[in-house]
Amino acid sequence: MIKEKVIIITGAGSGIGKGTALAMAKEGAKLVLADIDSEAGEKVCLELLDLGYEATFVQTDVTDPVQVENMVAHAVNTFGRLDCAFNNAGIEGQLVALDEIDLDHFEHTIAVNLKGVFLCMKYQLKAMLKNGGGAIVNNSSVMGLVAAPMISTYCASKHAVVGISKSAALDYVKHNIRINAVCPGGVATPMVSQVLAETPDALKDILAAVPAKRLATTAELAEAVIWLCSDRSSFVTGIVLPVDGGYTAQ
Repeated sequence: MIKEKVIIITGAGSGIGKGTALAMAKEGAKLVLADIDSEAGEKVCLELLDLGYEATFVQTDVTDPVQVENMVAHAVNTFGRLDCAFNNAGIEGQLVALDEIDLDHFEHTIAVNLKGVFLCMKYQLKAMLKNGGGAIVNNSSVMGLVAAPMISTYCASKHAVVGISKSAALDYVKHNIRINAVCPGGVATPMVSQVLAETPDALKDILAAVPAKRLATTAELAEAVIWLCSDRSSFVTGIVLPVDGGYTAQ
């Protein structure tokens, strides 16, 4: 499906990014792993290399245009081109009511979750235009489709990812570049585990709200991303795909 494709994955050091990197490597992709956490990102890269897969790591703060441009240049310089990207890096934001949100925290959440996606697409698209095509998948959230209390900044940023993905898809479809978004529900990741540790009753509430009655695995989310990056979804662009066990179907 994605064999030999050169793919950037941001936030590749843990959670969905790490799970997707492993799944894509098994499919034969050439991976450019990016993460602000160099230790975590390099560890994942070494794991893939030890298994015989093709991967390289570049430390990247997705809020910094210079670092993002360097990330894309690293992909092109290493593998000769850029075919696909999974813009996955994100943070959860503060779990408080809106009037209690710290302004600096608000700006940081928007910078990572929205500005980061914008910057990544900006430079990835430039590389893909030179190729004559490509595919981008942005990681939003079910909270980019609906809402929940105490996470207004996160909701705002993830709704914005949906909007920017749809609009950009219309801009670049004529250039043979497809842009889509995935909207995960609860996924068993370190970030989710941290949230659940802070709110012990949250897991019970999450499972009660999900028809599937469980969290997704990172491998399940990865399958959706792989399909959207592959030529099997060649007529699919501008969609927002929930991977949520039925949560948004209710």
